[in-house]
Amino acid sequence: MVDFVLERVISAAPEHVFAVALDPGLHLRSMAQYGETMVEAPAGGTFTEGTTVTWRARHFGIPFRLRSVVYDIDPPHGFRDRQISGPFGSFWHEHVFEEHPRGTVMRDTIRFHSPFGPIGRLVDRLVLGAYMRRLIEERNDHVQSEAEERGRTLPA
Repeated sequence: MVDFVLERVISAAPEHVFAVALDPGLHLRSMAQYGETMVEAPAGGTFTEGTTVTWRARHFGIPFRLRSVVYDIDPPHGFRDRQISGPFGSFWHEHVFEEHPRGTVMRDTIRFHSPFGPIGRLVDRLVLGAYMRRLIEERNDHVQSEAEERGRTLPA
């Protein structure tokens, strides 16, 4: 099992960071270089409690499909998502947003493991742990940029 936590301070109010992080379009923009698309989009164009979505992307030159569910939505404090079906043996992601003197602390906790027993554990340790950390960091760069931009354009 790979388990890691990423934290960053974002210069925007928690409700702005929460809204950006929950935007399916943000996810698509942040993963565009991997050709990520939504095969099954959320009804109404936004994630709500129990929303499922199916993603298609290409990583390591291999096409993948991952279906996930969004749950435990608690505005503006956080939400979770997990894989329902896809390439992982399991995948779980918790998003937490806490007030900070400079805006919001955004914390992502990720837990996943690959299938295929010992071979999967080896792949996780040698390749996927660092790769997934980088993907989430890239996504978080987009969350930060968009949340800070949105926060500047909203009235005080």
